[in-house]
Amino acid sequence: MHAVILAGGQGTRLRPYTTCVPKPLVPIGDRYSILEVVFHQLAHNGFTRVTLAIGHMGHLIRSFVGDGSRWNLNVNYLEEHTPLGTIGPMLGALDQLPEQFLVMNGDVLTNLNYAALMDTHRRSDAPVTVATYAREVRSEFGVLDVQAGEIIRFREKPVFDFMVSMGIYAFRRATLERYEAGQPFGFDQLILDLLARGEHPASYSFGGYWLDIGRPDDYDRANLEFEQYIDILMPGRAGASPVLPTVNPGTLNVAVTP
Repeated sequence: MHAVILAGGQGTRLRPYTTCVPKPLVPIGDRYSILEVVFHQLAHNGFTRVTLAIGHMGHLIRSFVGDGSRWNLNVNYLEEHTPLGTIGPMLGALDQLPEQFLVMNGDVLTNLNYAALMDTHRRSDAPVTVATYAREVRSEFGVLDVQAGEIIRFREKPVFDFMVSMGIYAFRRATLERYEAGQPFGFDQLILDLLARGEHPASYSFGGYWLDIGRPDDYDRANLEFEQYIDILMPGRAGASPVLPTVNPGTLNVAVTP
């Protein structure tokens, strides 16, 4: 199986941790980088090939990952010279991808079974299958329902339930072949276009562990929880040799003490 990992972002929301290191190489729990956890999971789930879409500080990712053989993976690269969004990097390299493949953000910690997601997608006729997660969002304010200038209902800081994208997708290559390469194209644009065409993506609902490491608070949580969940995040890791990116400690200290 083949996975595309989107690792070209600047990680601006995660600064200062990403000032000198690209977000996928930021260490988690002082033992592994985020990207190494993902590589371990992919190999454990039967993936053999990975395409890394890189951009910002991509040379550091290349230097760290190499050909991927440390994780029993065959890794190649797509390099963005200008930001192309979530989908854009793949459009110029579809001939290098199989008929069905996984796409995921490079900053996600989860115990989702990627192989099961791919198997579910193959057995469907959906143009893309989106891994989804139930998320509660609490309003910071009391909410008023207003009708004809009158308040008809009041809710004090209500909680709303949403299904959100986990940043992990199973794709059919044919779904993307209609779009022009070389232009910025995001996942939001793709979904809106598919819906307008009457082509409905499938939802793969997941209820396990999931953390999108987008902000410093998320990174702090990842460090606090990693040891607790390491057995489900890195199954079968016995004998592994963790390798962290080299960072000048005088330049950046990313250790978080619980």
